[in-house]
Amino acid sequence: MMLRALLKTMRPRQWTKNAFVFVPLVFDVKAFQPDLVLRSLAGFALLCLASGTIYLVNDLLDIEKDRQHPTKRLRPLASGRLSPRVAIVAACVLPLVTLPAAFLLDPQFALIVAAYLVLHLAYSLWLKHVVILDVMVVAGGFVLRVAAGVPLISAERFSPWLYVFTTMLALFMVLGKRRQEIALLKEKAASSRMILDHYNLPFLDEMMAVVTAGTVMTYSLYTFSAPNLPKDHTMMLTIPFVIYGIFRYLYVIHVQGNGGAPEEVVLTDRPLQVAVFLFAVAVVLVLYHAG
Repeated sequence: MMLRALLKTMRPRQWTKNAFVFVPLVFDVKAFQPDLVLRSLAGFALLCLASGTIYLVNDLLDIEKDRQHPTKRLRPLASGRLSPRVAIVAACVLPLVTLPAAFLLDPQFALIVAAYLVLHLAYSLWLKHVVILDVMVVAGGFVLRVAAGVPLISAERFSPWLYVFTTMLALFMVLGKRRQEIALLKEKAASSRMILDHYNLPFLDEMMAVVTAGTVMTYSLYTFSAPNLPKDHTMMLTIPFVIYGIFRYLYVIHVQGNGGAPEEVVLTDRPLQVAVFLFAVAVVLVLYHAG
């Protein structure tokens, strides 16, 4: 029972975010090389342990605030199903396992995992209370996940444009989550997450408008300006899937009133799942047919 509560606190459903480590594998046209696939899978597993550590620390620090949240109060630590002592021990032991294993896999990968841990520990302790910087730090975690995949496959043709696109996409999702928290909790938002007192819906909508345009623009620029893509610019055929995915997410937020957790939207919204699947198929067909 305690082990199950510990695992739930590490939030396996949010480990889907670590799938960004596979981006270099796919876009560097190496997805069908078994040895590199295995290395990326190992990297994914270690990133899951690293992110699980951060979730443990975050929930330990926010026990009292989580108890005031309509859904977070059900988390194992906030509800009392998981002992804080067990969570503290796990949060100390996990990095002692993760970092040496990451170093054995690849020293540069280990350095990025260490940077991920340090950045998110700083976020949990301080940066999550700094307006604007808080969302940028969370977005930076997605960029680090992508960067972590690069040394694992010895990427040769991975375009820097994808780092910019990842930044914009991550900001889009994080701002959407902030917006939904405020819309759901209203005047009680700050009692759950203090930083929300520095945001409001018009401000978040303005920022989302900027990053929405930036997301589409940076991906579009990638499709016809990256040096490793087919010279006939067929990669541009994947742009409509990105636009639809962005619009669908906006629909989920503004019309359906969902979007508080991006991973939940991805795991439950069927049209968005179809769009992601078709996007992946189109990318593979374009990149690997050309190769």
